[in-house]
Amino acid sequence: MSEPREVRIKRMKMRSMRRGIKEMDIILSAYADRNLADMDDAGLDVFDALLHENDQDLYQWVTGQVPPPQKFADLVSNIAQTFQK
Repeated sequence: MSEPREVRIKRMKMRSMRRGIKEMDIILSAYADRNLADMDDAGLDVFDALLHENDQDLYQWVTGQVPPPQKFADLVSNIAQTFQK
């Protein structure tokens, strides 16, 4: 049984806010609020997978300290561009 789209988005927004590292809470929750509703299912799948990654790794990817895995490269680039302005 798959969860309804609106339930999935709400779950991912909550998961984005409660990361453990305050910087990642701010970055991911703001990105989720702005973008999840407009994502297709494939985009949601990638974001959901990203949420399962370690915060230390995510922070290094988003800040450009370490390149992200290829499967997250486009998403991380999009997230990083949003917050480097």
